[in-house]
Formats: sequence, C-alpha cells, structure tokens
Amino acid sequence: MESKNPVFSKTRQQSAGWGAPTPTPAQLQNMYETPSYAPPARPAFRTMTLDDVVVRGFMTLGVLVAGAAAAWYFQVPMGVAVVSAIVALVLGLVASFKQSTNPALILGYALFEGVFLGAISWFFETRFPGIVIQAVLGTALAFGAVLTVYALRIVRVTSKLVKYVVAAGVAALGLVLVNLLVAIFNGTGLGLRTDSPIGWIFSIAMILLGCFFLLLDFDAVEQGVKQGAPEKFAWQCAFGLTLSLVWIYLEVLRFISYFTNSD
Repeated sequence: MESKNPVFSKTRQQSAGWGAPTPTPAQLQNMYETPSYAPPARPAFRTMTLDDVVVRGFMTLGVLVAGAAAAWYFQVPMGVAVVSAIVALVLGLVASFKQSTNPALILGYALFEGVFLGAISWFFETRFPGIVIQAVLGTALAFGAVLTVYALRIVRVTSKLVKYVVAAGVAALGLVLVNLLVAIFNGTGLGLRTDSPIGWIFSIAMILLGCFFLLLDFDAVEQGVKQGAPEKFAWQCAFGLTLSLVWIYLEVLRFISYFTNSD
C-alpha cells in the first residue's frame, strides 16, 4: 500500500488549486523592479493658509500705499483723483460681485484706490495739518481692536450677523447716495456729511460699520483656512481686508476733521 505524507499531499493540492503558471525570468524581473509603496496622489490644488493671506494682504496694501505716496508726492489734481476713484469703484464692484481671485484686478483696484487716497489725504492735510497721521493711527487702532475682539470671541460671526451687517452696509451706501443727490439742490444734503451732531453720529456709525465688515473679513479668512479653500482665495481675502481698511480710514479722516482747527 502506498504511504501518504499529509504535508506533501496538502502542498500538491494547493499547487494544483492555484493553477498559476511558472513566471518567466522577465516577469520576475518586472515584479522585482515594481515599487512596493506608491505615494498618495497630491490634491488638485494647494489649500490656502494664513501665511498666503498675510503675504497677499501686504502686497495689496503695498500697492495701495505706493499709489497714495505717488499721488501725494506729485500732488495730483482732484480731477485725476475723481477719475481714479471711479475706476477703483468699478474694479472693486467687479471683484466683489464676481468674488474674483484675479491678482491683476485686485492690485489694479489697490493702485487706483491708492491714487485717490493720496490726493484726498493731501487735500485734508493742507487744511488740517497732522490729520493724516492721526487717521492712520486711528485706523491701525481700529484694526487691532477688531482683531482682538474676534480672537477672544467677544463677538461671534453668525449667519444672522452677516445678514445684518450687509443690510446695514447697503442702507448706509443708499443714504450716502441720497445725501449726495439732495446736496446738489440745497448744498448740504441731509446733513450727514456736515460738521453737526447728525454728521458726527453718522460718521461714528460708518466707522463702526467698517469695523463690523472687518470682523466678517477675519471670519472669512479663518473659515477659508479651515475648509481648505484654494490658495488663490487668499487674493479675495486680501481684497476684503483692504476694502474695509480703506472704508475705516476715510471715515476716521472725516470724523477727525470735524474736531480739528484749520489754519
């Protein structure tokens, strides 16, 4: 009787069950050269970081300051300043409504807005010496205060707050437009831009509104980083921050002028 080795018998059954042909030398070489680990595929885009926003913010503000310095140095006439303001307004509206991340569009806005700021700052400075540095310091203090409030979560940004701030912004701009139209006929408008109690109150309200928009900008940056927004979204964040700072600066400049004696 033929003896059976259970281990040998099991090995033969497994080999027969697999039914795999013996690999050729070329196949063995190919298997040897194939890497045992494949690195994960990189994402289609690099996500935005806080550093991206800081860098693009400095670039945008740098262009704005350069434009303002040039307008100040060359003392551009108010006609040029008005044209620059209109161009900046158009570029700003396009960037806002399209949520554009185009660097050329945003830096173009900063340049033309800077020319307007330089001219209007020179206009105020010649009438109220020292007012520009006060307005710059006031804007910097407002930025620091809002950043502190946001970091400490003293005021939390919610969807309801966003709706209220946007609605207030639209209403404020509407009032400014109506005031301008009425001023064509009576010279003073509704009194919103005069050195009077109503003018003071309106300026304070506009400064606070600009601070609330700055609060929304900080939240947009944080949410963009958390949610993995594309790197290019940093340009839109830089644009929003610049827009709010310009708003605050102009309102602080006007408010200080009410309480500064001209020569």
